[in-house]
Amino acid sequence: MSETMTAVVFDRYGGPEVLRLTRSPLPRVGPSDVLVAVKATSVNPVDCKIREGVQRALVHVKLPAILGMDVAGVVTEVGSSVTRFRVGDEVFASPNHRRMGTYAEFASVADAELAIKPSNITYEQAASLPLVALTAWDALIAWGKIESGERVLIQAGSGGVGSIAIQLAKARGAKVLATCSTRNVELVRGLGADEVIDYTQEDWAERAKGVDLIVDALGPDEVERAAGVVREGGRVISLSNGLPEATERHGAWLGTASALARVGRMAAGAWLRRRVRVIPMARRTSGENLRQIAALVEEGRIRPLIDSVMPLEEIVSAHQRVEAGRCRGKVVLKPTTIDA
Repeated sequence: MSETMTAVVFDRYGGPEVLRLTRSPLPRVGPSDVLVAVKATSVNPVDCKIREGVQRALVHVKLPAILGMDVAGVVTEVGSSVTRFRVGDEVFASPNHRRMGTYAEFASVADAELAIKPSNITYEQAASLPLVALTAWDALIAWGKIESGERVLIQAGSGGVGSIAIQLAKARGAKVLATCSTRNVELVRGLGADEVIDYTQEDWAERAKGVDLIVDALGPDEVERAAGVVREGGRVISLSNGLPEATERHGAWLGTASALARVGRMAAGAWLRRRVRVIPMARRTSGENLRQIAALVEEGRIRPLIDSVMPLEEIVSAHQRVEAGRCRGKVVLKPTTIDA
């Protein structure tokens, strides 16, 4: 095997144009790691934020770096302590931000973050799932404590997290309300939403009044509204902390402090006023949770939603598409080989 691989690298913060396709050293494989030949990866909004540098006060990246926190592929090497995986296994995972690097031909992933790929979907479909599915799992189950029969509002139902959260909430027996634009109403209804709210035509807050749980991906302004919409004693899970806007106004460090302080004030105020729990969260990497998600996929209760599939060499266009904010599901990337 060659000692290098094709990868997308960035060596300075900035727009999509800082990303470049090049040859890079193969990743190191430690005792508890698995080397995966990447069949597909995908772009998440957090990749764009890391690339821009708006999260550098929280996410420390040593440049040059390789982005990517979704992978589906085949095991080609296992570390000396790995017992659950073997060479040839088809796997998928979402490495944490300290081990990102899936925009490449190969990725080294901790075995605790891996799961066997669902057998009934393609590598492209599998690569679209891990980060968004783990986020939805934590929002609804780990933190949201969703129960059968509860009413749940999913904001941005046609997006990566939203599309999976709708299906996961239905699988847990909830009644699901979801927001989207006019062009996505039928798509969101097809994912299983019991009530679809076209936010261009009506106020979601009126339709969702008194729900038990809201999963919000829109930012602090909507979280503040959500805290007044859920029933007294309800829950609001916040997936967006307003960092990009705050850092644009105040810089990386002061902006981060400002955004986190605002979330803290909102959470305290919501609890004091109505005993509403506002919970900011980011997904945890977990092979065990992915195994449970894979089982739901194989049962047909969760299906991936793909916006488009692009070769890795079109990474700039892929990031531009995600940043435009009009994707229906995930943008998936296929590895590219360039000469050493």
